[in-house]
Amino acid sequence: MTTTAVDSTTWTGHEFVSVLAETVTSLDLQAVDRIAHRFARVRREQGRVFVIGVGGGAGNATHAVCDLRNLARVDAHSPTDNAATLTAAVNDRGWEEAVAESLACANLGPRDAVMVFSVGGGSESPPVSVNLVRAVRFAAAAGAYVCGVVGPDGGETARLADDCVRVPVSDRSFRTTHTEIAQAVVWHLLVVHPALAAISPTWESLRP
Repeated sequence: MTTTAVDSTTWTGHEFVSVLAETVTSLDLQAVDRIAHRFARVRREQGRVFVIGVGGGAGNATHAVCDLRNLARVDAHSPTDNAATLTAAVNDRGWEEAVAESLACANLGPRDAVMVFSVGGGSESPPVSVNLVRAVRFAAAAGAYVCGVVGPDGGETARLADDCVRVPVSDRSFRTTHTEIAQAVVWHLLVVHPALAAISPTWESLRP
């Protein structure tokens, strides 16, 4: 395996930042608005929001759950947060079924929502993030609201979700980094949305 060294004497980060700015300002805010109102309905009906992802998406899911719970008072959960439970499901039923199994154990139903964070959106052919595909299919069959924030290709998440923000990254070399950054932008848009915001973040509430 060979690697290409980055020339640190000429690198400025300008292209990374300029593509990021273009990407973020082109996000589908109407889709974000629909997701916010549906999450408000989930909260009102005492349902739950399950945020799912793998890799960077799993890390984003953890942070999003924190903000949804603490700033929007949404009963939010991330199935990948409990290592013992997740690895038991992997051991017993395989990685492809592990996330769907977590949703099944939670008795996912029509009052609930599942939000997917994924760069590719999941695919069975070729097999990439198949666990997310199985989870989305299970959620749809259970009558839960399904939404996601995925890269421009969309994958199965975009095909099956009720609402999906497809992050319009124009430069393929930045699709993973910028999609994952945009996921953070979207969940922060949600927790400050007038339909969802319940508590101001601590620093914003302090007097200067």
